[in-house]
Amino acid sequence: MRFTRLFLNRLLDRDPPRDSVVVIDVLRSFTSAAVALAGGARAIYPVESISEAMMLSARLPRAVSVGAIGGGDPIAGFDFGNTPSALLGADLAGRDMVLTTAAGVRGLQRFRSARRLYAASLVCGRATAEAIRRDGGDEVCFVITGEWVDRDGEEDIACADYIEALLSDRLAPPAEFARRVRLSDFGLRFGRPEWPNLPAADLDIAAEIDRFSFAMPVDREYGLLAIRPSWPHRQPPT
Repeated sequence: MRFTRLFLNRLLDRDPPRDSVVVIDVLRSFTSAAVALAGGARAIYPVESISEAMMLSARLPRAVSVGAIGGGDPIAGFDFGNTPSALLGADLAGRDMVLTTAAGVRGLQRFRSARRLYAASLVCGRATAEAIRRDGGDEVCFVITGEWVDRDGEEDIACADYIEALLSDRLAPPAEFARRVRLSDFGLRFGRPEWPNLPAADLDIAAEIDRFSFAMPVDREYGLLAIRPSWPHRQPPT
């Protein structure tokens, strides 16, 4: 198995990878997505624009809209911001969720033609590695979405390192990867008064390695992308 990496904010015109693509957004898109799926959401539809998200939410019965603009501020008129701690207690069972964010969702749309596409964060890191093994493929490309001019993206790089270590049968002590999330440029903003829409509780969830035992493969459905949970070795608890 070969591994490559791309940084969403550095992409030039080039042929996209076609095999297995893992789009990573630890803070916070795909941590929020995992929390929603664990809370019983039926499916998550990641869409790139705010207007598209609003139209799709209106079409889907009882859909929940979740989103944020660059920097993490919530979108006016949406049910929730991109905040996993708020989603923990939400009534999501059996409901669809429409998700739009500045990084993770854009990455999924950019690489939607991959043979196998995954949304990933550290809360489902090991399950993602297991799903990649199960699904096969010769090359895995990790897409780092969190690097910007003012952010090092270390939280996403740590997630890529963790999944790659598991796939390579190397030691992967969870505490080290959790530490890297907390000390990333973006991680250090959480819980500070000047960043009121970045609660410390979100960082605590995002740094909880393997909190969930499902992966988040992304499928194509009637022209949309759809994320549903996948348990590599067992069915979800009843």
